Amino acid sequence: MIKFISTEDTLTLRSPVLREGLDPELCRFEGDEDELSFHLGYFKDDILVCIASFHQQGREGFNGMGYQLRGMATLPAYQGTGIGNQLVNFSIIYLRGQKANYLWCNARKVAFRFYIGLGFEFISEEFDIPGIGPHKAMYLKIQ
Repeated sequence: MIKFISTEDTLTLRSPVLREGLDPELCRFEGDEDELSFHLGYFKDDILVCIASFHQQGREGFNGMGYQLRGMATLPAYQGTGIGNQLVNFSIIYLRGQKANYLWCNARKVAFRFYIGLGFEFISEEFDIPGIGPHKAMYLKIQ
């Protein structure tokens, strides 16, 4: 089941899955608490197994309202089961209702295939985020 969740809820997965157990309080993102930001969680048997955050944030060179997908994380035991796909597809439907034009993200190299499977396209060359690794910016037109 997919639900809207709080920033605090996201920290339970951001820390172990994305930041190798870094203090959860250090896993907050600028914009997490902005009025137009939202966070989604996928619950399996009342356990939070997948999360993603969405910040209203345009990207240079793109027109209309954009949202940045950040901090997507799935517990390792649930990766590859389609849960992440369901979560992003839910967000796309919600964002269409909010009149957003596109969704973009800085995708980790290990997640390129996941985002391509959802219809995202590369919009940058590969770059490194210190302490995290190689990424490329990706884009999905919503409407």
